[in-house]
Amino acid sequence: MDVIKLLPDSVANQIAAGEVIQRPSSAVKELVENAIDAGATQVKIVIKGAGKTLIQVIDNGCGMSSTDARLAFARHATSKIRSADDLFTLHTMGFRGEALPSIAAIAEVEMRTMRKDDQLGTRLIIKASQVESQEPEVCVPGTSIMVRNLFFNVVARRRFLKADKVEMSHINHEFERLVLVNTDVEFTLTQDGRLIHQLPKAPLKQRIGQLFGRTVENGLIPIGTQTSSIKISGFIGLPSTARQRNALQFFFVNGRNMRHPMFHKAVLNCYKDLISGDVQPNYFISFEVEPDRIDVNIHPQKHEIKFEDESMLWQILTSAVKESLGKYNVGPAIDFNATDVPDIPPLLQGAAPTSPVPVNDELDPHYNPFEIQPPDFEMQRPPSGVRQSSLFGSAEDRAPFRRERQSALNNGNWEKLYQGFMGETGSSLNRTSASSAGSSPLDEQDAEAALEAAPVTVDFDADTLAATPMFQLKNRWIVTSTKAGLLIVDQHRAHLRVLYEQILPQVKSGHMTSQKLIFPDEVELDAGRHQMLADALELLGELGFDVQPVRDMTWAISAVPTELGSVSPREALLALLSDLTDTGADPSDEQRQRIALSMARTAAIRNNQPLAAAEMQTLVADLFRLSTPNYTPDGYATLRIISAAELASYFHK
Repeated sequence: MDVIKLLPDSVANQIAAGEVIQRPSSAVKELVENAIDAGATQVKIVIKGAGKTLIQVIDNGCGMSSTDARLAFARHATSKIRSADDLFTLHTMGFRGEALPSIAAIAEVEMRTMRKDDQLGTRLIIKASQVESQEPEVCVPGTSIMVRNLFFNVVARRRFLKADKVEMSHINHEFERLVLVNTDVEFTLTQDGRLIHQLPKAPLKQRIGQLFGRTVENGLIPIGTQTSSIKISGFIGLPSTARQRNALQFFFVNGRNMRHPMFHKAVLNCYKDLISGDVQPNYFISFEVEPDRIDVNIHPQKHEIKFEDESMLWQILTSAVKESLGKYNVGPAIDFNATDVPDIPPLLQGAAPTSPVPVNDELDPHYNPFEIQPPDFEMQRPPSGVRQSSLFGSAEDRAPFRRERQSALNNGNWEKLYQGFMGETGSSLNRTSASSAGSSPLDEQDAEAALEAAPVTVDFDADTLAATPMFQLKNRWIVTSTKAGLLIVDQHRAHLRVLYEQILPQVKSGHMTSQKLIFPDEVELDAGRHQMLADALELLGELGFDVQPVRDMTWAISAVPTELGSVSPREALLALLSDLTDTGADPSDEQRQRIALSMARTAAIRNNQPLAAAEMQTLVADLFRLSTPNYTPDGYATLRIISAAELASYFHK
């Protein structure tokens, strides 16, 4: 018998819906883009139950005839493409004819539509790809589409949807992308009968202020350039407005949103010397290029776009951003009195010019650019017989540990395999510091094992700490000497680990100590965070925050958790709200662990922060008193050890 069968249209549409409609926000995006393509100047969006119960999009566009209304739900039916060449001349959003049939396959859809010159419109009802009715009806010009019970016939997909607050946050993010790129359209967003946004037509900068507040709007500077191949316009944020988390970063091309990691990196490189590495700038950058020089058909949701010459656009974008930063006196000025500028002696009148220094252009046949070389030493090939190694131990150094693990696997001795991981062995890694004066808490065997083993328990004695000198490297790493070599501790990650262990028990108990602020700190929120804050007031109170509404979308912070120290109350609240928006505010243990991690990350010592000797010693001591000092709660290493043998190899001994 033949085994290959054609799929029914209803099944094929459900499969396509898995790519096009991933969650309610995807349906909102597709329906609003269809409204904009229809020439609408007013778009109303009504949401109930975070889009699971109802999504309604009403527009005043051109409307459709009864025949077009029926064909719009046929697979691959489109008004924008007649041949393959049309794919490279598109100026509209939707064009593949997948959105409406995909939505109709997984929901109950009711559409009312009428053209402006018609006397009667059309009312069409479709459920799970089956047309239940189509009849004439009196309605206003334009189109109104209601999507009810999304994923009602795909139980597995509906089960994977997140909590209503999380799904609504995705809808808000999609709404922001749509309204930023269509500034000549009036938008209204209503959630469960409550008006969230009512945005009139406005220029881009004013639209940004409507969405994200005047603080963001006032922290923007314009960017603009034009060449024969591209026009770049928009706004970039001042370095002082850079955010540690959830920076507002948007790229638009020919009136549509896009993600482009390469261009994102280009913008960040322009800010490299202006902001620290743990924050990112805001930007709203629009590209205008010829349609035949981009390909928008490489992603199901058309989020990613392929450009014809990305390397050239990288250079143009970099130049435009740097020019804007320099024009508004943001970039660093050239300081001819700086201590690290080259000393160029003046040429005295009548003096003979000095002879040029000969250049050594001999070829080194043994040079390998991929070998790790000591930066400040003579680049010579080591004598024969000297073992080459990587920065954190060679393969030969780690061979005994690999053989031990492989032996445990071969013999089925799983308990032995996981002993080191759980920290339950009686090895020398679980000892306190040696009692002899000046002894180190880590010996050479410990240093080698720390490179491969999971978190271990090592304690610093107070006397040992006082006798161990430490220094700070690049205002980021704490370096101290041990018998094994050099112990290097990342100050931010180490402090994060320490704070997390201090904060977690208080977060789980729901009783955190709070400190009042002398002057309340006001913060202006966007619609998504404003609603999340209103819903999470009880949880924030348990965490030590005292937040009260002041006026529309503005809140006053009167108290913060004591553990946050000198951190900006506004920064701490925004970081916490971002986490709650992404994960919901349910009181589960897992969620409270994430909250503790968010608070610890906000309050932890930053890189580029100088520390006194006593501060370094206290931080390292607190870290090694923990049961698992080697890694942060999210799995990043807090320390590394360079062995004495490793250091000796750098000097070819």
